Amino acid sequence: VLFGAACITIEREAINDLNVFPVPDGDTGTNMGMTIGAARTELLNLPDDCTVEKAAQVTASAMLRGARGNSGVILSLLFRGISKHLKGMDEADGVLLAAAMKEGVATAYSAVMKPAEGTVLTVSRLAADRAVQAAEECNSVEYVLQEAIHKGLETLEETIEMNPVLKKAGVVDAGGKGYLVILDGMLRALRGEAIPEVTEEKAESKADFSSMSQEEITFTFDTVFIVRRIDDRSIERAYLDTIGDSIVIGEDDEAFKVHVHTDIPGCALTEAQKYGTLELAKIENMRTQYEAVAAGKKAQSTDDLDAVEEELERMESEPAVAPAEKRYGFLAVCAGEGLATAFRDLGVDRIVSGGQTMNPSTEAILQEVNRTPSEVVFILPNNKNIIMAAEQSIPLCEDKTVVVVPTKTIPQGITAMLNFDPEGEVSD
Repeated sequence: VLFGAACITIEREAINDLNVFPVPDGDTGTNMGMTIGAARTELLNLPDDCTVEKAAQVTASAMLRGARGNSGVILSLLFRGISKHLKGMDEADGVLLAAAMKEGVATAYSAVMKPAEGTVLTVSRLAADRAVQAAEECNSVEYVLQEAIHKGLETLEETIEMNPVLKKAGVVDAGGKGYLVILDGMLRALRGEAIPEVTEEKAESKADFSSMSQEEITFTFDTVFIVRRIDDRSIERAYLDTIGDSIVIGEDDEAFKVHVHTDIPGCALTEAQKYGTLELAKIENMRTQYEAVAAGKKAQSTDDLDAVEEELERMESEPAVAPAEKRYGFLAVCAGEGLATAFRDLGVDRIVSGGQTMNPSTEAILQEVNRTPSEVVFILPNNKNIIMAAEQSIPLCEDKTVVVVPTKTIPQGITAMLNFDPEGEVSD
């Protein structure tokens, strides 16, 4: 499990780049990686001679509580079923592992309200079927996993034809890919390989997010929460079906975890509190995540909140209006840290995040104009849809002279910086 967690962390971004179903929000690799990663600390604290039952139980419990997103919850359920089948076992052979994988698939399918073909469910089901056949051929854990992975990879390639959304985007299923990456890591561990160092790998293939549209997102909020039980009941699936879709419910003896896409997350949380104590909730806007991915940016999630709070604290500590330390200063609008770094290297003082489909407001531009440490601030909008908003900041800025250079593209903005003459006049 530790090896599998390292492997999916390495391939996280490559898997994110495949994520178009059920919603094109580019976070499947992150969600699956953080879900199995939740078991890491607890597993490291177990003694080396612990039973397979204990290791599986600890893994399943930690993954249920750490599950993120639709793919993460399903992954936790696959391991939950494996854990149930290994109960009472000190060790496991190939036959027992294959049967446990089948139990994992059954657990996952029972929790998903409307299972779709061409997803991690399909990949895991056919991989488990092959595992059972392989166990009859050779009762070896390594052989069972090897054959399950081979069948899983064959099925993964077929998912592009099974699911119209995947076919439209030209990619295989992200969740199915993530599951096989984890199984492959487990097999490599059994073969005695050393756990790899965690470094990001580049994607071999990437979904055509431009072929998707916001209209394909039925509900806005990806909502996940955990409730500690007061009895053996859990929230009614029928109720969740009236307010959303992509419903998955995972549970153990102490708690249940819900994943749902909905426009009214508050109603889901209120309803859940009838069955116990709400312990944790995560709500993310899938429409803004899609916009970010479509614009080539990283989709923001609740995992970024610490960084956001640090940035807000930093901004609050900065003066609202920076004193003029020089004659000329520059502000550029661009998307992504790579472009921001390029503009800073060319001498731009302040960056406003934005671009196609993500146009910043006049207020956001004005705020950075005021923080530019110069008498004159040149704004490079780098997009024709941002020029007007930039121009609106001119009469609003009382302490600095603002000049909008009407750049319509990033190359035009770069060209402007390359041609800047610090000895010239404003009009030049």
